[in-house]
Amino acid sequence: MTRDAGKGMVDEQGRKNFRYALGPGLITGASDDDPSGIATYSQAGAQFGFGMCWVMLFTFPLMAAIQEICARIGRVTGQGIAGNIRAHHSKTLLRIIVGLLLVANTLNLGADLGAMGDALRLLIGGSTKVYVVLFAVGCALLEIFSRYDRYNSILKWTSVALLAYVATAFAVDTPWREVAWSTFLPSVTWSSEYIVLLVAVLGTTITPYCFFWQSSQEAEDERLDPDAHPLIEDASDAPAQIARLRFDTWFGMGYSNIISLFIMITTAATLHAHGITDIQTSAQAAEALRPIAGPLTFVIFSAGIIGIGLLAVPVLAGSAAYALGEALEWPTGLDRLPLEARAFYGAIVVSTLVGVVINFLDIDPIKALLWAAVLNGVVAAPLMAVIMFMACERKIMGDFTLPPALKLTGWLCTGAMTVAVVIMIGASVFAAA
Repeated sequence: MTRDAGKGMVDEQGRKNFRYALGPGLITGASDDDPSGIATYSQAGAQFGFGMCWVMLFTFPLMAAIQEICARIGRVTGQGIAGNIRAHHSKTLLRIIVGLLLVANTLNLGADLGAMGDALRLLIGGSTKVYVVLFAVGCALLEIFSRYDRYNSILKWTSVALLAYVATAFAVDTPWREVAWSTFLPSVTWSSEYIVLLVAVLGTTITPYCFFWQSSQEAEDERLDPDAHPLIEDASDAPAQIARLRFDTWFGMGYSNIISLFIMITTAATLHAHGITDIQTSAQAAEALRPIAGPLTFVIFSAGIIGIGLLAVPVLAGSAAYALGEALEWPTGLDRLPLEARAFYGAIVVSTLVGVVINFLDIDPIKALLWAAVLNGVVAAPLMAVIMFMACERKIMGDFTLPPALKLTGWLCTGAMTVAVVIMIGASVFAAA
């Protein structure tokens, strides 16, 4: 064998190992930049320029830590978050958390479908409502009838759509020195508008559906591997599995936050620079870019909304189905045939259908997103506390309770989210009054 051939084999093996290591963490991180999230990050860039770029740097370790903790729970116990709450906490707590998650996910899903429909209408014309139905049907059919390994691969490749937002930042005239200054040397504007939007960005970045999805996916991947067992039962492969899920999670959350940062950079360098400071939907951001940044940037930005929506909608519906299924002890899992998990797949269909219906009712999409954000916040803070207690409890995690650094970061994230929720609810009540 020649040296070049041997090197080629090593490189190919390295690529395979890299693809193997990326799974639930990458998909979860990418889904966090859903069309609704794009709208929030676009508003941050449009309203305050580069003044919130530092937030993505600040939230990265917090977001990655709590997601790694969720992944550990799934891989160690062989159950998702809802399954562990059912086994170790009160049913009342479980019902409240799952109920609020279902409502928040459905509102978010409806808003995402609407944004995807609007984006496609902007690109090719036609009816937003027709596109909403087509996107919903397509996402549901793929999620229900695709083979699990193929569907997982589809979701991974769909995450590439987010690179559109890196392209848009380089396609416009961006003052990179100012971006670097604002990102690494932050300054806070002490105004109610800045604080409320800051909380909204935090709430958009750290969301409960991501907790449920990643933990359940880790548990499902373990169940599908005939040679694998929950780590609490068989710790022989523990170092490799913990290293894999840690790399997967931190890579996925880093990817998510970098994309969020580039969305802010694009809208700050274009919309804010031209005095456009009020952006309420991702499609509105794309439309506003057309006369300022040119048709190519508009097309890339709009296509990104559609591409990532195709990943986010199934994750929103799937995370709700996992949570409900684990809470009610249904057979769950995207690897199961439809007749083997009828209730689980039925929950996906119903959640998606309600999301479609939202777009046909006289519901203000901005208010729907506001309520989804409030509900996510109401769920997130206590849920994160429960997750932290479970991850630190030896009777649940055995020898795999959290190491000190991860425990500290997890509790810091929980505290930051609690403060954010208090501010968000206070601001919502004040605005309603």
